[in-house]
Amino acid sequence: MIAPFTVRPVNHHDTLLFNESFFALLDVADILKLDIDTSYLTLDSGFDSEANRVTITGQGLIPVIHPNPRGIKNQVKLDKLWESFESYREIYKERYKIERSFAWEDVYRKLVIRYEHLQCTHQGFKYLAYSMINLRWVMGKK
Repeated sequence: MIAPFTVRPVNHHDTLLFNESFFALLDVADILKLDIDTSYLTLDSGFDSEANRVTITGQGLIPVIHPNPRGIKNQVKLDKLWESFESYREIYKERYKIERSFAWEDVYRKLVIRYEHLQCTHQGFKYLAYSMINLRWVMGKK
């Protein structure tokens, strides 16, 4: 688990933090010398926007975002929306691994209910939790 993340109070929605988190991911990939060009970036429907798609493709990645119909009533537009997603459906099914990682994070009570007032303290606990998750994964690979 590589954790380039941003920490904000609970009243900030994740979609508002997309740009900061996305470019932090690119920075971590550069530091680790990972070639992520033409890699898939899967996101849930809350991140479905043209601006996010342009940002992702502009950095050489392929966005796989579950479509959000947002009240589209035109059947032709809906069909086109789902048709464009259909070729990535199998890739999107792998997203459960990401959601499972979030569930592992929820094992740590300090992260589920944020008690800390300082962002740096909360972020430190997140790094500690991710270290424990990675250690458990490595130890299981004997």
